[in-house]
Amino acid sequence: MIAPSLLSADFARLAEEARRVADADWLHFDVMDAHFVPNLTFGLPVMQAVQAVSPVPLDCHLMIEAPERWAPDYAEAGARNVTVHAEACTDPRAVARDIRAAGALAGLALKPGTPLEDHLDVLPDFDTLLVMTVEPGFGGQEFMAEVLPKVRRARELVDTGHLTVLVEVDGGINADTIEAAAAAGADVFVAGSAVYGAEDPSRAIAGLRAQAAAALVG
Repeated sequence: MIAPSLLSADFARLAEEARRVADADWLHFDVMDAHFVPNLTFGLPVMQAVQAVSPVPLDCHLMIEAPERWAPDYAEAGARNVTVHAEACTDPRAVARDIRAAGALAGLALKPGTPLEDHLDVLPDFDTLLVMTVEPGFGGQEFMAEVLPKVRRARELVDTGHLTVLVEVDGGINADTIEAAAAAGADVFVAGSAVYGAEDPSRAIAGLRAQAAAALVG
Protein backbone atom coordinates (compact mmCIF):
# COMPACT_ATOMS: atom_id res chain seq x y z
CA MET A 1 0.00 0.00 0.00
CA ILE A 2 1.33 3.41 -0.98
CA ALA A 3 0.40 6.45 1.14
CA PRO A 4 1.66 9.74 -0.32
CA SER A 5 2.37 12.35 2.33
CA LEU A 6 0.49 15.60 1.96
CA LEU A 7 3.36 17.23 3.85
CA SER A 8 5.23 17.28 0.51
CA ALA A 9 2.32 18.77 -1.43
CA ASP A 10 1.57 22.38 -2.34
CA PHE A 11 -0.27 23.70 0.72
CA ALA A 12 -1.98 26.38 -1.36
CA ARG A 13 -3.69 23.73 -3.51
CA LEU A 14 -4.49 20.89 -1.12
CA ALA A 15 -7.72 19.83 -2.83
CA GLU A 16 -5.99 19.53 -6.19
CA GLU A 17 -2.98 17.83 -4.61
CA ALA A 18 -5.22 15.24 -2.94
CA ARG A 19 -6.80 14.44 -6.29
CA ARG A 20 -3.39 14.08 -7.96
CA VAL A 21 -2.78 10.89 -5.98
CA ALA A 22 -6.07 9.13 -6.71
CA ASP A 23 -4.14 5.95 -7.53
CA ALA A 24 -2.77 5.71 -3.98
CA ASP A 25 -4.16 3.48 -1.25
CA TRP A 26 -4.15 6.06 1.55
CA LEU A 27 -3.34 9.78 1.77
CA HIS A 28 -0.98 10.39 4.68
CA PHE A 29 -1.90 13.45 6.73
CA ASP A 30 0.73 14.65 9.22
CA VAL A 31 -0.50 16.58 12.24
CA MET A 32 2.27 18.37 14.19
CA ASP A 33 1.70 20.62 17.20
CA ALA A 34 5.08 22.35 17.72
CA HIS A 35 5.27 20.64 21.12
CA PHE A 36 5.72 16.90 20.65
CA VAL A 37 7.73 17.78 17.54
CA PRO A 38 9.23 21.19 16.74
CA ASN A 39 7.22 21.81 13.59
CA LEU A 40 3.61 22.95 13.13
CA THR A 41 1.45 21.68 10.28
CA PHE A 42 -2.22 20.86 9.81
CA GLY A 43 -5.06 20.49 12.28
CA LEU A 44 -8.57 19.09 12.34
CA PRO A 45 -10.29 21.80 10.21
CA VAL A 46 -7.82 21.26 7.36
CA MET A 47 -8.20 17.49 7.72
CA GLN A 48 -11.97 17.82 7.41
CA ALA A 49 -11.59 19.94 4.28
CA VAL A 50 -9.20 17.44 2.69
CA GLN A 51 -11.37 14.51 3.74
CA ALA A 52 -14.29 16.05 1.86
CA VAL A 53 -12.42 16.01 -1.47
CA SER A 54 -9.86 13.20 -1.17
CA PRO A 55 -10.40 10.28 -3.57
CA VAL A 56 -8.59 7.94 -1.17
CA PRO A 57 -8.92 7.35 2.59
CA LEU A 58 -6.93 9.52 4.98
CA ASP A 59 -4.15 8.09 7.13
CA CYS A 60 -3.78 10.62 9.97
CA HIS A 61 -0.47 10.61 11.84
CA LEU A 62 -0.75 12.61 15.04
CA MET A 63 2.64 13.89 16.18
CA ILE A 64 1.10 15.72 19.11
CA GLU A 65 0.99 15.84 22.88
CA ALA A 66 -2.12 14.48 24.65
CA PRO A 67 -3.31 12.47 21.62
CA GLU A 68 -6.07 10.93 23.72
CA ARG A 69 -7.79 14.33 23.65
CA TRP A 70 -7.74 14.81 19.89
CA ALA A 71 -7.46 11.43 18.20
CA PRO A 72 -11.16 10.46 18.36
CA ASP A 73 -12.09 13.70 16.57
CA TYR A 74 -10.00 12.70 13.54
CA ALA A 75 -11.69 9.30 13.50
CA GLU A 76 -15.13 10.87 13.76
CA ALA A 77 -14.24 13.21 10.90
CA GLY A 78 -13.80 10.18 8.64
CA ALA A 79 -10.13 9.19 8.73
CA ARG A 80 -9.53 5.55 7.80
CA ASN A 81 -6.56 5.22 10.16
CA VAL A 82 -5.54 7.42 13.09
CA THR A 83 -2.05 6.90 14.49
CA VAL A 84 -0.76 8.20 17.81
CA HIS A 85 2.76 8.09 19.18
CA ALA A 86 3.60 5.63 21.92
CA GLU A 87 5.91 8.23 23.43
CA ALA A 88 3.03 10.69 23.86
CA CYS A 89 0.35 8.34 25.22
CA THR A 90 -0.37 7.90 28.90
CA ASP A 91 -2.83 5.06 28.19
CA PRO A 92 -2.36 3.63 24.69
CA ARG A 93 -5.11 1.01 25.09
CA ALA A 94 -7.67 3.68 25.97
CA VAL A 95 -6.69 5.77 22.95
CA ALA A 96 -6.97 2.75 20.66
CA ARG A 97 -10.38 1.91 22.07
CA ASP A 98 -11.64 5.47 21.54
CA ILE A 99 -10.30 5.65 17.99
CA ARG A 100 -11.93 2.37 17.07
CA ALA A 101 -15.21 3.36 18.74
CA ALA A 102 -15.21 6.49 16.57
CA GLY A 103 -14.98 4.36 13.43
CA ALA A 104 -11.31 4.31 12.40
CA LEU A 105 -8.42 1.92 12.52
CA ALA A 106 -6.06 2.64 15.41
CA GLY A 107 -2.33 2.99 14.83
CA LEU A 108 0.64 3.15 17.17
CA ALA A 109 3.79 4.98 16.01
CA LEU A 110 7.30 4.42 17.32
CA LYS A 111 10.20 6.84 16.95
CA PRO A 112 13.45 5.34 15.60
CA GLY A 113 14.91 5.01 19.10
CA THR A 114 11.80 3.50 20.73
CA PRO A 115 12.09 -0.29 21.19
CA LEU A 116 9.28 -2.40 19.79
CA GLU A 117 9.51 -4.77 22.73
CA ASP A 118 8.45 -2.06 25.18
CA HIS A 119 5.03 -1.89 23.53
CA LEU A 120 4.24 -5.48 22.62
CA ASP A 121 1.72 -5.69 25.44
CA VAL A 122 -0.49 -2.95 23.95
CA LEU A 123 -0.08 -3.68 20.23
CA PRO A 124 -2.88 -6.31 20.18
CA ASP A 125 -5.25 -3.36 20.75
CA PHE A 126 -4.04 -1.65 17.56
CA ASP A 127 -4.61 -2.22 13.85
CA THR A 128 -1.46 -0.59 12.46
CA LEU A 129 2.12 -0.17 13.64
CA LEU A 130 3.96 2.84 12.22
CA VAL A 131 7.73 2.42 12.40
CA MET A 132 9.36 5.80 11.87
CA THR A 133 12.37 5.54 9.57
CA VAL A 134 13.31 9.17 10.32
CA GLU A 135 12.96 11.31 13.42
CA PRO A 136 9.42 12.71 13.35
CA GLY A 137 8.84 16.39 12.80
CA PHE A 138 10.18 17.26 9.35
CA GLY A 139 9.74 16.03 5.79
CA GLY A 140 12.58 15.30 3.41
CA GLN A 141 14.87 13.49 5.83
CA GLU A 142 17.19 10.63 4.91
CA PHE A 143 15.99 7.06 5.45
CA MET A 144 17.45 5.38 8.56
CA ALA A 145 18.28 1.80 7.56
CA GLU A 146 19.23 0.97 11.13
CA VAL A 147 15.50 0.90 11.98
CA LEU A 148 14.82 -2.03 9.62
CA PRO A 149 15.44 -4.73 12.27
CA LYS A 150 12.40 -3.31 14.10
CA VAL A 151 10.36 -3.74 10.94
CA ARG A 152 11.62 -7.30 10.52
CA ARG A 153 10.75 -8.16 14.12
CA ALA A 154 7.24 -6.77 13.69
CA ARG A 155 6.82 -8.82 10.50
CA GLU A 156 7.89 -11.97 12.35
CA LEU A 157 5.32 -11.34 15.06
CA VAL A 158 2.59 -10.82 12.47
CA ASP A 159 3.57 -13.88 10.46
CA THR A 160 3.59 -16.09 13.57
CA GLY A 161 0.18 -14.83 14.68
CA HIS A 162 1.35 -12.91 17.73
CA LEU A 163 0.20 -9.60 16.21
CA THR A 164 -2.44 -8.67 13.66
CA VAL A 165 -1.30 -5.24 12.48
CA LEU A 166 -0.38 -3.60 9.22
CA VAL A 167 3.29 -2.62 9.40
CA GLU A 168 3.77 0.91 8.10
CA VAL A 169 7.02 2.79 7.45
CA ASP A 170 7.37 6.56 7.22
CA GLY A 171 10.42 8.64 6.38
CA GLY A 172 12.78 8.76 3.43
CA ILE A 173 10.79 6.23 1.39
CA ASN A 174 11.64 6.50 -2.30
CA ALA A 175 12.82 4.40 -5.24
CA ASP A 176 16.17 3.84 -3.52
CA THR A 177 14.80 2.66 -0.17
CA ILE A 178 11.37 1.06 -0.69
CA GLU A 179 12.75 -2.33 -1.68
CA ALA A 180 14.72 -2.65 1.56
CA ALA A 181 11.66 -1.63 3.58
CA ALA A 182 9.45 -4.09 1.69
CA ALA A 183 11.95 -6.91 2.08
CA ALA A 184 12.02 -6.23 5.81
CA GLY A 185 8.27 -6.76 5.92
CA ALA A 186 6.46 -3.42 5.64
CA ASP A 187 2.91 -3.38 4.28
CA VAL A 188 2.29 0.38 3.97
CA PHE A 189 4.80 2.90 2.64
CA VAL A 190 4.51 6.62 3.30
CA ALA A 191 6.21 8.53 0.49
CA GLY A 192 6.41 12.31 0.31
CA SER A 193 8.68 13.94 -2.23
CA ALA A 194 9.05 10.62 -4.10
CA VAL A 195 5.42 11.07 -5.18
CA TYR A 196 4.66 14.77 -4.97
CA GLY A 197 8.06 15.73 -6.33
CA ALA A 198 7.56 13.53 -9.39
CA GLU A 199 6.38 14.94 -12.72
CA ASP A 200 3.70 12.25 -12.82
CA PRO A 201 2.52 11.23 -9.32
CA SER A 202 0.43 8.34 -10.69
CA ARG A 203 3.46 6.86 -12.42
CA ALA A 204 5.55 7.37 -9.28
CA ILE A 205 2.96 5.53 -7.18
CA ALA A 206 2.82 2.66 -9.67
CA GLY A 207 6.60 2.45 -9.75
CA LEU A 208 6.93 2.35 -5.97
CA ARG A 209 4.21 -0.29 -5.71
CA ALA A 210 5.94 -2.42 -8.34
CA GLN A 211 9.29 -2.13 -6.57
CA ALA A 212 7.76 -3.15 -3.24
CA ALA A 213 6.02 -6.14 -4.85
CA ALA A 214 9.21 -7.23 -6.58
CA ALA A 215 11.14 -7.06 -3.30
CA LEU A 216 8.57 -9.32 -1.65
CA VAL A 217 8.80 -11.85 -4.46
CA GLY A 218 12.58 -11.71 -4.28
